[in-house]
This record gives sequence, structure tokens and C-alpha cells, in this order.
Amino acid sequence: MKFIIAIIKPFKLDEVREALGAIGVAGMTVSEVKGFGRQKGQTEIYRGAEYSTNMLPKVKLEIAASDDIAAQVVETIQETANTEAIGDGKIFMLDLASATRIRTGESGETAL
Repeated sequence: MKFIIAIIKPFKLDEVREALGAIGVAGMTVSEVKGFGRQKGQTEIYRGAEYSTNMLPKVKLEIAASDDIAAQVVETIQETANTEAIGDGKIFMLDLASATRIRTGESGETAL
């Protein structure tokens, strides 16, 4: 099993969610987060005054996937969230040691 973490631009969330549903992803956790990468924030003008923000709004997706579809999940996120602009985000894939469904006690891939 793999644990996939993706940081993407907020306006891409619905498109990514639909694409992941189409390949069989049954669920995910979504969090609104802030952060920065190489772009080091951005400069904006508000009421005529220029100011810098060093943390940009992003969306964090957390997905537990079987080994069979993990690579396809990463590829789908990369293709769907890509705007070809700086700040598109990152995808991380980690090994997932175990998973347990609280309601039934099922464990392993059947808990996904």
C-alpha cells in the first residue's frame, strides 16, 4: 500500500477529484493549507497598497492506495493539476505500513 500526499492549487481540486474518481480512487482527505516553494510567495496590490504574502493558499490531498493503482494515482494528479505555471505543487508517495477500518476492524488493502 502507498500513502500519496499532493499539494495543488485550490482551483484544481474539483478537476483532480473527478479524475481520481474515474480511475477508482474511493476516498481522500482534503485540507486547506498554506506554504511556499521556489516562488517564495507573491506580491499583491490591495486598496492601492502593494504588499507581499510569503505563504500561498494550497490544497493538500491525502490518499491511501493499493500498490496496483498508486502509480496511476500519481500520474493522474500530475496530469490534471498541471497548469504549466510555477507553484503547481508537489506529489509525495510513501510506503503505508498498515490501514484499519474503524467500523469493521478490517485491515490491509481491504480497509481502503
